[in-house]
Amino acid sequence: MTAPNVVSSKLDHGAVRKSKVGPMARREARLAVGMLAPTLVMVFSIVLFPLLANLWISVKPVSLAELRRPAPIVSERVRGDLDVAGTELKIQYRLRNSSQSAEISGVTMSDTLPAGLTFTRADDRCSISGRRIDCVFGTLEGGFREQIEAFAISDAAFAANPISPRDSKPMLTGDASNVLTNLEFTWDNYRRVFDATEFWTVFWVTISYTIFGTLGAMVLGLFAAQLLNTEFRGRAILRGLFLFPYVAPVIAVAFTWIILLDPFSGTLNAILQRMEVTDAPINFLGQRAVELRFLGLTFDFPLALSTVIIFEAWRYFPLSFLFILARMQSISSDMYEAAEVDGATPFQTFWHISLPQLLGILSTLFLLRFIWTFNKFDDIFLLTGGAAGTRTLTVDVYEQGFALANLGAGAAVAVVIFIMLVLFATTYLRFVHREEG
Repeated sequence: MTAPNVVSSKLDHGAVRKSKVGPMARREARLAVGMLAPTLVMVFSIVLFPLLANLWISVKPVSLAELRRPAPIVSERVRGDLDVAGTELKIQYRLRNSSQSAEISGVTMSDTLPAGLTFTRADDRCSISGRRIDCVFGTLEGGFREQIEAFAISDAAFAANPISPRDSKPMLTGDASNVLTNLEFTWDNYRRVFDATEFWTVFWVTISYTIFGTLGAMVLGLFAAQLLNTEFRGRAILRGLFLFPYVAPVIAVAFTWIILLDPFSGTLNAILQRMEVTDAPINFLGQRAVELRFLGLTFDFPLALSTVIIFEAWRYFPLSFLFILARMQSISSDMYEAAEVDGATPFQTFWHISLPQLLGILSTLFLLRFIWTFNKFDDIFLLTGGAAGTRTLTVDVYEQGFALANLGAGAAVAVVIFIMLVLFATTYLRFVHREEG
């Protein structure tokens, strides 16, 4: 007797749930979708579209010179006296292919002279009819350049009021495949990236720069927050001063560091030599490594990379400082008072009370700072230009795409960076990241 009752109760419950989705609920669902549609379009336009475009370019053998579709280009010159009737004028058409590698098929050219001028003879590939010339060139190979000559004669009316034939622009036609829109793909960009001898060196430089730069910024921010969490006179002013490295223009602080660290006229080198710490000036941003001895061991210390890491930690510690200080001020003072009553030392108070409360924000900060530092380009480029062992993957994107004009290879490096960051973020959020309770 109980089974039919259970079945009927389940059917009744399902019917009640279905009855709740009435016309009003459906209209609300459609309204919600309609209101979210602009946001989805903006997300696709701002985030997904550039990402998909970068993926597309990374499998294309495209250079900066090939961003535009190949097209025939012609320039016209006139030789002869325009104001003398009966004089034969030489008209030169300088034809070229805008691409150095792609060919253009079915190239034709037509031009019409001003009234009073008549073509007399022209290149064998051209036909003339009074004031009009039509030329058929067929296929232009990549890098094609040629000069076509035609001759025309003027009458008295034209000589009295001459008009330059260059005022009438020649019309060109031709078909060419655009490397950006065709369906030809290649993995050569990725092979070139991974086969390069310096790729793994650049990769490990990027990892070192990112990890130590991120940890340095967080440690400095943690100390600054701990220092300014207590009340004292002038604390508000000091908090504002601590924000200077982060809010100042990067180009200003970068060139300030360059001047301070200059090996010939820099302030730091002058101080070190006056204090007899060093006998010769140190090129902090231009010397790849210095030889150090420690406990009987000799090793090369990466000087320029370490200097750039110190700059990174100094410039971005204020962000960590703000996040950590805000979290510290939300911790209940009762916990600190109880620890003080129990006789806990400042270090014990920090280790057992402050740090566990900060793990959530520190975890989030590390993830954000790691991603931002991994993608950092302007700091390194302004300080060293990627020289002296400071070349990172983002600098490599610039070098490949713009310095070497290989846009496809630059896009491939950018895709590699994106994949690395996605894998890191996924792993970090899955196994390491800690949420605050």
